[in-house]
Amino acid sequence: MARHLITSALPYINGIKHLGNMVGSMLPADVYSRYLRQRGHEVLYICATDEHGTPAELAAKEQGLPVDEFCAQAHDAQKAVYDGFALAFDYFGRSSSEQNVEITQHFARRLNENGFIEERAIRQVYSPTDGRFLPDRYVEGTCPHCGYDKARGDQCENCTRVLDPTDLINPRSAISGSTDLEVRETKHLFLLQSKLQHEVEEWVSRHEDDWPQLASSIARKWLNEGLHDRAITRDLDWGVPVPSDTWPELAAEGKVFYVWFDAPIEYIGATKEWSDLDPENRDWKSWWYDVDTDVRYTEFMAKDNVPFHTVMFPATELGVREPWKKVDYVKAFNWLTYYGGKFSTSQKRGVFTDQALDILPADYWRYFLIANAPESDDSSFTWEHFTATVNKDLADTLGNFVNRVLSFSKKRFGEEVPAGGEPGEAEAKLGEEIARLLAEYESQMEALQFRKAAAALRALWSAGNSYLEEKAPWLEIKTDKDGAALTLRTAMNLIHLYAVVSEPFIPATSAAMRQAFAVNDDTATWITADEARALTALTPGTPFTVPPVLFAKLTDEDLETYKERFGGSPE
Repeated sequence: MARHLITSALPYINGIKHLGNMVGSMLPADVYSRYLRQRGHEVLYICATDEHGTPAELAAKEQGLPVDEFCAQAHDAQKAVYDGFALAFDYFGRSSSEQNVEITQHFARRLNENGFIEERAIRQVYSPTDGRFLPDRYVEGTCPHCGYDKARGDQCENCTRVLDPTDLINPRSAISGSTDLEVRETKHLFLLQSKLQHEVEEWVSRHEDDWPQLASSIARKWLNEGLHDRAITRDLDWGVPVPSDTWPELAAEGKVFYVWFDAPIEYIGATKEWSDLDPENRDWKSWWYDVDTDVRYTEFMAKDNVPFHTVMFPATELGVREPWKKVDYVKAFNWLTYYGGKFSTSQKRGVFTDQALDILPADYWRYFLIANAPESDDSSFTWEHFTATVNKDLADTLGNFVNRVLSFSKKRFGEEVPAGGEPGEAEAKLGEEIARLLAEYESQMEALQFRKAAAALRALWSAGNSYLEEKAPWLEIKTDKDGAALTLRTAMNLIHLYAVVSEPFIPATSAAMRQAFAVNDDTATWITADEARALTALTPGTPFTVPPVLFAKLTDEDLETYKERFGGSPE
């Protein structure tokens, strides 16, 4: 079995994230990690809060807190939400950790030794009103490419083009709003990506055919446009300090590394944080440094993060000239929109993850988001679509099946799995169908095709309903009690199968289904094709209970309440 290293894009520390952020990185990574663990693979799923850069400083300033105190509180708040979504990280770290500082500075020193960092004098935006140089995100203005009037100095949120602050039209300070800006000379460190262009091209060419088209096309676009040397330091009070033993003058000026330089390194840093908690049993280097080919590294991210992970971070790793593990597969996502408009943390538009959990349990959201993941193109969240999906797939197809089977069996046969007769043609046909659908589900999960995997899972649930309608035990029992008992026993075995294979999508519901049956030695982590055909995991006489309603149907009144609270359009 391969070892699987999995990371999802680090969420910024500046506030609770929206549903688009959840489905674009952390949730699919969690679904995949859970699936791999169930199939017997060794998995290490790492994530962390991205705590450096302008967003942290601005958010702390807005709340009137020191930035380190703000980040500590915000990390705990975000972690609580992710726990609420049942994200099973092996470790959820912090990019401000000592481990990340140590490894980031090591990378910078090695890049410098190898001739890939250069100190340059540049002209940078300075705000007399604020009395400081303004790093890229401290400058806002109009994007010269698409005309978006809230573009930041590092990247336009609307068209995703990478920018420099001096590119913006009508620039203003994000701190004070002042348009009284000057351009002054200052010194910064530059990563000489241009010298690494050919190495990055060769590396990408070995992987891009395996990546989704979205990831490979973005990487190729950057490479075709040519890699430019990029400043990797900023004038900020908060960040990984430039090491004084290598750049004493810049260190004395308080320069820190650019957040996009240290943030990807935090994947390694967070793994060391995890390892340092139990160093006798955990070896972070076995996942990251001079690793064998048995480690397969998969990254999950939305499309705006793709350039940094497919070009900039690999360039950094290549330039270090050390055997650091590089990504094998980049699972890139388009955007989940809100009624056709963008979810936006900065503009507080759309449904945010903490609000979602206030409304309904996590499994409602987990299933809907993955079943509608923006893989091949952008997908739109609407309350109408969400309500219809919950009612049809979760409440009717799965929840109603479980309730009907267990309630009817309890009423007619008591609180134990009934015996009944021997399986017949209908059961054989069902077993073959379940085995086929399970194979389809496995195939799509292995391919990281989440919408197709959700469709296969939904088809598994539907197969149970079709079998129940065909056999109609409520009628069958009038003339063939053993036949009805067989039908219900088979259906209960389907519930057990659903409990096992649905766990990556809806872990809490899967646990409730599994716990309905008092099976002391139920250690199944997955269902084989032969087990799917036989449907005999639950033996006659196994005690069971009827769980509470798994999924409540959403009403028209609920729909109107949600739309009134959050709006039925992006504006």
